[in-house]
Amino acid sequence: MNVDAQSVRRLLGDNATVDHPLAALTTYRVGGPAAVFVRADEEEQLSRVAEFAALHSLPVLVIGRGSNMLVSDRGFAGIVVQLGDFASNVEVVVDEALVVTGAAVLLPVLARRTAAAGLTGFEWAVGVPGTIGGAVRMNAGGHGSDMKASLTGARLFDWRDGSLREVAVADLELRFRGSAIGDDRVVLGARLGLATGDRDTCEATIEEIVRWRRENQPGGQNAGSVFVNPVPGEVTAGRLIDECGLRGLRIGTASVSTKHANFIQADEGGRSEDVVAVMSHVRRVVADKTGHVMRTEVRLVGFSDTHDFDDARSVPFADGGDDAR
Repeated sequence: MNVDAQSVRRLLGDNATVDHPLAALTTYRVGGPAAVFVRADEEEQLSRVAEFAALHSLPVLVIGRGSNMLVSDRGFAGIVVQLGDFASNVEVVVDEALVVTGAAVLLPVLARRTAAAGLTGFEWAVGVPGTIGGAVRMNAGGHGSDMKASLTGARLFDWRDGSLREVAVADLELRFRGSAIGDDRVVLGARLGLATGDRDTCEATIEEIVRWRRENQPGGQNAGSVFVNPVPGEVTAGRLIDECGLRGLRIGTASVSTKHANFIQADEGGRSEDVVAVMSHVRRVVADKTGHVMRTEVRLVGFSDTHDFDDARSVPFADGGDDAR
């Protein structure tokens, strides 16, 4: 892609840059740069991004907290968009137990805010280090609940034609850790229907979840659970990995956590290729020994070889210079 920084800023705004590092924008904190990066503080910027992407035949990737994403060491040959101020508002209507939220709002922040308002049903999200937008797209969940339990609708922007649509929850086709929302659309906001509860009880639940996660899950550079549980509620990925003797496995600068086997840790200054090598090895060994072919929760970005992972979770590196797709 031959577009200089000045041209990018002229077309996309002053908060657009080229060759922008992505590692610090993900919880793995590894990976290369984006060809173009835009922080969209105004909704109107998205239409300009869509036009620019079509003009230069570039893929568009939206990044929130970067907590479920692994960027390749050579980066992403396209446009990375981070939603800013316009997608950061929250309205809590206590009398109706209704929440209207922007996609850039952090899940733990919203969980604490709704609990403080005496609304119950979203406490589970306090331990998920992501944003509303990503949570809707993948139907994030934990502690016996998920987005589908409270989501009533979402506002989507379509990169293909620049249209905005209010979409009913049924049309999102939410499933266990997935939905019908592909790379051609991005979540801008969501509506949640919660229930009236007791504030003290809600906040106590929040603190219990925080305590449990602190005691049972590792900190550091990781993306949370790597693999989807093969049989939700019955067969967990962590147990299978553990039973295959893979806890603590290391390849280069990445390793299976010794605290929770479904977490993969990246070393400071580590390589994405090592992380995906651990993922691939673990998946292969578990499949060979147990017959369970585990699906990854982690979105692979910029990899020319997706290592046989589910294509729906991968965004390949776009080779091809000015005609990159």
